[in-house]
Amino acid sequence: MTTAKQTIDFIQTAITAINTEQRALDLLIEQLDERFVAACQTILACQGRVVVTGMGKSGHIGRKIAATFASTGTPAFFMHPGEAGHGDLGMLVAGDVLIAISNSGESDEIRMLLPVVKQLGIPMISISRDTRGVLPRAADIALTLGLSEEACPLGLAPTSSTTATLALGDALAVVLLHARGFTSDDFALSHPAGALGRKLLTRVQDVMHTDNLPVVHKQTSLHETLLVMTHGRLGLAVVVDESDRVLGIFTDGDLRRKLAENQDLTVAIADLMTIMPKTIDGQMRASDALTLMNQHAISQLLVVEADKLVGVISIHDLLKAGVS
Repeated sequence: MTTAKQTIDFIQTAITAINTEQRALDLLIEQLDERFVAACQTILACQGRVVVTGMGKSGHIGRKIAATFASTGTPAFFMHPGEAGHGDLGMLVAGDVLIAISNSGESDEIRMLLPVVKQLGIPMISISRDTRGVLPRAADIALTLGLSEEACPLGLAPTSSTTATLALGDALAVVLLHARGFTSDDFALSHPAGALGRKLLTRVQDVMHTDNLPVVHKQTSLHETLLVMTHGRLGLAVVVDESDRVLGIFTDGDLRRKLAENQDLTVAIADLMTIMPKTIDGQMRASDALTLMNQHAISQLLVVEADKLVGVISIHDLLKAGVS
């Protein structure tokens, strides 16, 4: 590597690299044909797992493709081709599908595995720049990227080719996701950890208040309602009828406005309450409750079941639970 300093335009050089990779993606689109359809159908029919393999940079991309498959409803894992030749090939079993990635289509490490793959009768999908290599010729389905120019000015470091491979893997995963009818609830089951897991898995019933709910009947006076609100410590009172069905809500904000008007404390709360308050079901995602609060500029929601109060949830409960 030379030590001579070079003056370059950093921004323009970056733009040139990105434009080169964009052209590789345009070329990839032209490669989508009946082979891509066959690959999707083969993976959908798979009774086992999708096993992705690749060496070097192709291996790094392969790991991401396998991870995306696994998180979107297609059981998959990555198998290092070098380790496969020393025992890890036992990961492959009848019913699996193998996706072999090699830009040149000539990866020695994967070529060594081909006799065993054929003996096991495992369908192989190759991903390479064209169909001239050993791997695409041996594959049941040969997906191609096209002969794109690498963004590396030397034409050596995998850049445009790895971008195109990654995009092709994402395209496969998204098509399969749609074909399987994969939902956000399904997605949540494979993402239980972290902020994403909390957003997808936490339900309203998991964080709502259920004890000592501040409930009053419609004929209750404002004075008595204030005592119930103070005891409930939720900043509101829920007004119900004789059958305990929710009729309305009276909040701290309502109280401040009524006191400013010198409101008579003996008046029935039914005359002061807000009718048809916003409600939510306990089975709904907590993140949906937060969205509803933001849409209506409110900080609390009543949780009802068959028109009867079962809980109260506030924006503070959601933030405390890490839902955002």
